[in-house]
Amino acid sequence: MKELAWSHIATTVLRNGKTAFIRPLEEADRFELLQFGQSLPQDDLLYLEDDFLNPDIITRLINARFASHWRQCVATIDNRIVGYASVRQLPGWSNHVGRIMLLVGSEWRRCGVGNALAHSIFEAARDLGVSKVVVEMLERQAAGRAIFERLGFTLEGRLLAHARDRAGQDHNLIILAYHVDSPTSGSHLS
Repeated sequence: MKELAWSHIATTVLRNGKTAFIRPLEEADRFELLQFGQSLPQDDLLYLEDDFLNPDIITRLINARFASHWRQCVATIDNRIVGYASVRQLPGWSNHVGRIMLLVGSEWRRCGVGNALAHSIFEAARDLGVSKVVVEMLERQAAGRAIFERLGFTLEGRLLAHARDRAGQDHNLIILAYHVDSPTSGSHLS
């Protein structure tokens, strides 16, 4: 197997003066990605679709870098993963849609890591050829919603009691979308 052509690498200086590198996920990131998962706050872990504490899930994510419909990138500072983002092209009649996920370690929030990851994963979505990207999150995740709305995403749906956290509690799920090819899309990600 060989790695896919998408190899966008970005460097950004954060609000705190540190330099972050945004690059595709690599085989060598296995241990660091697990460490990143272990560093996430318990509250974040409750709501993740993928269990970043499970070595088998980390192996699945690492191996997915070969998938033609999936792109992943990490943000690193001082060779340590501080953020993760992915975009998966949906199958079938929704193959023009990419679903993104973005995670930033708690100590690196509000300093620009999330914004840099969002821009890089958006470029990866363009590489997949999707014309629409969506992000799903719990309705109660107001900070996450605000980040994506600042980037030009708009609310497209609300599903009642659609998600269940790891503690067994039901939550409303919201879907935010960005239409890549639409002239009415915000210019924040272009």
